[in-house]
Amino acid sequence: MFGANLRLLSQDYPSIAELSRRLGINRTQFNRYLSGESFPRPDILARICAFFDLDARILLEPVDALRQPNDILTGHELGSFVGAGALDVPEDEFPSGFYRFTRRSFVNDAQFVIGLVYVYRQDRATYVRGYEAKDALRHQGIPVDQRSREFRGFVTRQEDGIASVMSRRHAMTCSFNYLSRIASFENNFWVGYVTRTVRESVTGRRAVRMVYEHIEANTGAVLAAARATGYIDQDKVLPFHLRLLQPDAEFR
Repeated sequence: MFGANLRLLSQDYPSIAELSRRLGINRTQFNRYLSGESFPRPDILARICAFFDLDARILLEPVDALRQPNDILTGHELGSFVGAGALDVPEDEFPSGFYRFTRRSFVNDAQFVIGLVYVYRQDRATYVRGYEAKDALRHQGIPVDQRSREFRGFVTRQEDGIASVMSRRHAMTCSFNYLSRIASFENNFWVGYVTRTVRESVTGRRAVRMVYEHIEANTGAVLAAARATGYIDQDKVLPFHLRLLQPDAEFR
């Protein structure tokens, strides 16, 4: 069983030689594990388990049975694709904490939306949590209680930035977000875009530019940002946010 599990896990790597090198195990010895001719010492087994994020049951049970059934992103099917960027997003690339964001309204070109989200880490994954503006839900006939307004999502690394997929409770709505860090005085700005999952319409937009600003970690700054959330006119958008949003330039 151990050899069969290793063979299955090895399929996600370009070669046995490369995998052996990354594990720090002699290739000849690793081939013996693959063929079932020998078993690793406890310290080597611990190293293998840590590398594949499994436990010692790998000796006795099929690897598919060891993975959580809801482990969609990091499971066998997507672990080397989407999951490759979904774990261990570096803090220096996208720090935890509160972010103020600004984007154009999807339904009213004359207005912009200011929001606040919280980014946090848990079990090697990076998550985002926030609340929709009350006015946005009122326009859609949706309740504006806290539970209905909440949305959450996960963050994954990209070649030149980060992406996130967010949804309201019960997957009622969904959005895809892409952000790339830009040069600024405090190195705390990201610019990109957000798209929403709705059908094409002659009115409204499905994709708009968006700016994220990591705000300082003190209660006063966070509360001030929270009080400013909602719909605003263009002349009320923070100057640097407006410059990055390029409201007069076509979004491509």
